[in-house]
Amino acid sequence: MILNHIWGIYTSPKQEWQIIDYKHESYFYALSHILIIAIIPSAMAFYASAYLGWNIGAGVTAETIKLTPQSALHMAIAMYFGLIFGVTALAVLIHELAKSFDATPTYTQSLEIAAYTATPLFMAGFSAFYPELWFIMTIVLIGISYSVYLLYTGVPIILHIPQEKGFIFSSSVVTCGLVLMVILMTGSVILWSYGLGPQHM
Repeated sequence: MILNHIWGIYTSPKQEWQIIDYKHESYFYALSHILIIAIIPSAMAFYASAYLGWNIGAGVTAETIKLTPQSALHMAIAMYFGLIFGVTALAVLIHELAKSFDATPTYTQSLEIAAYTATPLFMAGFSAFYPELWFIMTIVLIGISYSVYLLYTGVPIILHIPQEKGFIFSSSVVTCGLVLMVILMTGSVILWSYGLGPQHM
């Protein structure tokens, strides 16, 4: 069943990684997980941007900013495909980087690591139901922290490498993830400079 590992990675992550390692699913299964989970932050961002509005500032004078539904939809679609690209690109980096650590994972295993470690960050998209910047940043920070924790616990299990090597490998993956994030943000800024930015109401 699609998404059947979500509960486990929150309640007992190490045991769930062992289950994932014992019974590897197909490439389609791991990809489907990402295709479904990426809907959450994208859909929540659309709804919050078009109908709830974002509160910038503090107090009664805080300004509420909304996008037009059409602009919010375009941004949500771009966000959806950007998230999918980010995770699949990270999987490629994991697959190639593993060769330097004497590990030979399949691309499906690399995608599993990327997909399940990204899940808490994507689930943080539910925070958009309360579109206060401080609240969303807090939840996103928690999501990032737990995603990093899942990465550090899952890499030694899935790649079958010692804990020490797993720590170094995971640190390298985190660095690559930050670089990918900067690339995506830079791409967004470039698109905005060509007039493809959001349109406010």
